[in-house]
Parts: sequence; C-alpha cells; structure tokens
Amino acid sequence: MSLYRFKSRETGDLVMLQPDGKRVLEILGKDPAGPGVIHPAEFAEAIEKLRAAADAEEREQARLRKEAEEAGEEAPQFASVSLRMRVTPFIEMMQRCHAADVEVVWGV
Repeated sequence: MSLYRFKSRETGDLVMLQPDGKRVLEILGKDPAGPGVIHPAEFAEAIEKLRAAADAEEREQARLRKEAEEAGEEAPQFASVSLRMRVTPFIEMMQRCHAADVEVVWGV
C-alpha cells in the first residue's frame, strides 16, 4: 500500500496510508493524485474543514447506532481509528506551520 508523506520545514514528516491521506486531501479540496501544497493562508479554513468532517462522521455514526438500537438490531461496527484521530496530528502540524509561516507539501 502506498503512503502520503506530508512535509514542512517546521515539523517532522507526517505519514498516512494512501486511503487516509487521500480522504484528508479530498476533504480539503486538494488533488490527491499529485504533489501539492497548503499555504499558511489556507490553514484556518483547512483546519475547520477537517474538524467539520470529523464532527459529521461522529454524528452519522451516532445516528446509525441509535437506529440499530431502536430497531433491535446489532450496532454497526466502524473503523477503530476515527477520522478525528487521524486528522488530529495533521491539524497540529498545520497549527505549528501557521505559527512559523511555512507551508505543508506532499508528493515532492
């Protein structure tokens, strides 16, 4: 399985498996197919998008659990590592890079 390696001059590299990195980039509206960059001016919006996506995932999972419980069915199983857990290091990376005014790049 391939990897995404997110880099900056401020932090160590952040490595994600291909499906997770692709999902993060899609949430951010970035092309996951090639190299890219997130500029410091984009960090606030990017962080908000990631947090909103994690909130939406949690709401949807809670809704599905509740529906299953009300129907007397077994609760659905979800990935053991949530989107919120996956994006937290990325959010922290962007916060540090924002403070240092450096970009995050991948695929270069």
